[in-house]
Amino acid sequence: MPNAHTDDGVDLYYEDTGSGDAIVFLHEFAGDHRSWEPQVRHLSRTYRCLVPAARGFPPSDVPSDPDLYSQQRAVADAIAVLDAAGVESAYVVGNSMGGFGALHLALSHPARVRGAVVAGCGYGAHPDKEAGFRTESGKIAEAFETEGSASMSQWYGLGPARVQYEAKDPRGHAEHVRVLSEHDPVGAANTMRGVQMERPSLYAMRDELARCEPPVLVIAGDEDDGVLETDLMLKRTIPRCGLAVLPRSGHVTNLEEPALFNALLDRFFAAVEHGRWGARDPRSLSGSTTGAK
Repeated sequence: MPNAHTDDGVDLYYEDTGSGDAIVFLHEFAGDHRSWEPQVRHLSRTYRCLVPAARGFPPSDVPSDPDLYSQQRAVADAIAVLDAAGVESAYVVGNSMGGFGALHLALSHPARVRGAVVAGCGYGAHPDKEAGFRTESGKIAEAFETEGSASMSQWYGLGPARVQYEAKDPRGHAEHVRVLSEHDPVGAANTMRGVQMERPSLYAMRDELARCEPPVLVIAGDEDDGVLETDLMLKRTIPRCGLAVLPRSGHVTNLEEPALFNALLDRFFAAVEHGRWGARDPRSLSGSTTGAK
């Protein structure tokens, strides 16, 4: 499989499957490139699917220097993959950490993004949750260093927004936890401190979000309490934004409900391609519930 080479000397592994218009998939912290298999199997029939492993996640390089990890570098890494693949513009689909990456990519490189799917995005973004999230992130980074990936995966993989997956699909959830247990502890700790803990609050970016040019689809599970309020803010702020909430679902909606998730992607891509994902109809923006005068 090919590699992309970054300006700061990191080699990024990515998989390249199918042909057609390109989609780049950005994985969550607890997963890796393998976490998108249900989407690649479905979408590579009609699209070219580019699936990188983030820096710090083998087979990509694992820099030991914590300063080589940040939200800005994660966006630059996605651009490096597009450049290496010879793709001028692509759809970008991300979950959680990857959802933040997809959103930041759409904001900072709109010409490279045909449309962005932002799933499971919002942890630590709300002002009331920001301090607590940063504290928890520090504890998780320390756990990777002291307990090791295999040990901490047993409790991290059963977090309050992951038990839904276990209840629906124990076999799939066990595979999900196994991927987490194989994380490189140095890469995971550095990612948690440099990307997760230090990324800017989305609430502080509302002016920038209001100028977002590409179309956006936000996807959330209705039991993923860490993202729901923030996702409503994104829906109400980003001009060309839709919001889909999947019932009885947690944080990894692409794995919990792959058929629903894939159908949402199919519909979103088709709408964008046919010019049918515009800004919200201004007639719906009213202080009135019914339109009565």
